[in-house]
Amino acid sequence: MPRPICAVIHQDALQHNLNIAKQYAPQSKVFAVVKANAYGHGVERVYDAFKSADGFALLDLDEAKRLRQLGWTGEILLLEGIFSAQDLQVCLDLNLSFTIHSTHQIKWLAEFSQPAQFDVYLKMNSGMNRLGFPPEQYRAAWEKLNQLNNIKSITHMMHFSDADGERLGQSGIDYQYGVYEETIRDLPGDRTVSNSAAILRHSQQLLSNTVRSGIMLYGSSPDFPTHSIHDWNLKPTMSLRSEILAIQEIQAEQTVGYGSKFTATETMKIGIVACGYADGYQRISMDAPILVNDVLTKTIGRVSMDMLAVDLTHIPTAEVGSEVVLWGKSSNGMVLPIDDVAASSGTVGYELMCGVTARVPFMIEN
Repeated sequence: MPRPICAVIHQDALQHNLNIAKQYAPQSKVFAVVKANAYGHGVERVYDAFKSADGFALLDLDEAKRLRQLGWTGEILLLEGIFSAQDLQVCLDLNLSFTIHSTHQIKWLAEFSQPAQFDVYLKMNSGMNRLGFPPEQYRAAWEKLNQLNNIKSITHMMHFSDADGERLGQSGIDYQYGVYEETIRDLPGDRTVSNSAAILRHSQQLLSNTVRSGIMLYGSSPDFPTHSIHDWNLKPTMSLRSEILAIQEIQAEQTVGYGSKFTATETMKIGIVACGYADGYQRISMDAPILVNDVLTKTIGRVSMDMLAVDLTHIPTAEVGSEVVLWGKSSNGMVLPIDDVAASSGTVGYELMCGVTARVPFMIEN
């Protein structure tokens, strides 16, 4: 039989979370962000659940091709835009929208000789300092695009750095949004500013014709630990499950695992789980929450490549073959939020779900 570890994708939860985004942004088009292979879930595995979205947003042309092959005929937005002049032909063939964030991309558009009518998203760097035109250059970039015959529409775009909390002691959106609003004040065109955190926290005060719903769709809170997925009524969409392989009884002063990072202070029962860092679980996780037979316990000792240890002392029902939930939902419906697990290794839910490795089999559960 195969090694007892599996990543389960919950399509009903994906659809539920998309509906939450629509509820928070009822006046906006809601794009489902499926970059990074749908945050590790698999584009093909989430597609049916997200078909009610108004569009998809992603990075790679390959992912766009896969969506078209699945039958999607609506809008697809390339969030980082085109990477070469040759990409414009692919955008034309696949009917893709794309971000413009630099002058060389405008140059490629000006030199493109095929008849086309592109919908583009002009990105402003209003404080994130990653991609985009700074405010003092934005209007000139808009003018250049507006003069091109192959541009059908220009949407004003920006990305918040701190929509999940405060920025330098003030609301995380105020500075950037103020700069953005002042810069585009009398320019025509739709707007897109809201990521997951902005959708959930600031929808009432932002004008965003299109919102880009990302991490919230996948059952992780964008402003954890201020709010959990339960606060936002989000559901886990990926469950990493395994089983107990073996059980050991250890005495006080005995250690567990490589480096002897855990020393027992009393007699304990520990379970060995078929999951390790080669499956995508964080090696640096210490005392991470974990479910065994729906009972909350924790990891002990250092995570190995293929195995980890958990405390079973207070779980008398645990035995070889007992279900272990590394994150997500148990087969009985008990939930262990991925954000809680990520916090134990100082990271975020995004990294865990994107990091599940190729040797872990996936299955879809409705």
